[in-house]
Amino acid sequence: MLFLELFGYLLLILVAAEVFVNALEHLGEKLHISEGVTGSLFAAIGTAMPETLVPLLAIFGGTGNTVTNEEIGVGAILGAPLMLSTLSLSLMSVAVLKRRGIQGHLTPEKTGLKRDLDFFLMAFLLAFVAMFVPHGDGWVRVALAFVMVMIYFFYVMLTLRASAKLVEDGHATEAGSPMLLSRLGFPQNLFFIVVQLALVLALLVGGAKGFIHGVELAAPIIGISALLLSLMIIPIATELPEKVNSILWIRKRKDTLAFGNITGAMVFQGTLLPAIGISLTPWAPQKEVLLGVVITLVAAFWLRWAALNGGLRVWHLFVNGALYVAYLTAVLV
Repeated sequence: MLFLELFGYLLLILVAAEVFVNALEHLGEKLHISEGVTGSLFAAIGTAMPETLVPLLAIFGGTGNTVTNEEIGVGAILGAPLMLSTLSLSLMSVAVLKRRGIQGHLTPEKTGLKRDLDFFLMAFLLAFVAMFVPHGDGWVRVALAFVMVMIYFFYVMLTLRASAKLVEDGHATEAGSPMLLSRLGFPQNLFFIVVQLALVLALLVGGAKGFIHGVELAAPIIGISALLLSLMIIPIATELPEKVNSILWIRKRKDTLAFGNITGAMVFQGTLLPAIGISLTPWAPQKEVLLGVVITLVAAFWLRWAALNGGLRVWHLFVNGALYVAYLTAVLV
């Protein structure tokens, strides 16, 4: 029954992600914004809700054990960018391997991808440094957290500012199929686009929370700690919307939307959530945590280098997947 429950929630997430992508494309087209804004801001923040809720609920009283709450919170905060920068990117390459080949080109709009990765690396390096700041130096931690929040604010401003020029250059968001609600007889206007988004977002959050509940029940059978659970298993469930949305987009050759959905989520989860973790948890350099942060930074640097030096190819993302396998091997062995 437990595995049937997990399969049911997984199916719900997959269906909801398809409908969510449909609504987002129509929203971006209706607002005349670029694919970069649609992917990096709208899609990234919307599908990041499940993994945003998990650490917040944990830190503010997930269980009666404060240490367990902090472990789940820190693990979920840092596990999400780790999963996105490694496994999620490699799954996109698997999705297009047959059509494009191992040497096939991936063509996201470069200025937006570079901006996403630059802001993520800037913030995540600060999160790394904060691990070595003593918990007693509260003012230093608060200052670092404030800087990380401001990094995301400036990122949003620059992304919105770049939208108009990208639209002129042919990177406007275009819907590939009619909106689902319009097929059911509702008018295809902004109000019903937002209604479809809200309904599907609720399904995404509910599906991810149900999947997490099932995974937590299975954890004692697997026999791992709360920290490893949150670093390795919870992000698999909470990152499913990003993975599925990006795979759907890249299979339709909408590479800018596919990459923006993941790298935009990395910026969101590499700034605001670590700022909360730095302020409210010990944020100590435990072995599993420290290795996860290092692997995430290496994966992001590699993606940036590959994109700006000759262009991304399918095989480049397999390196990101190999980094995730290396992390699993290190922490499990």
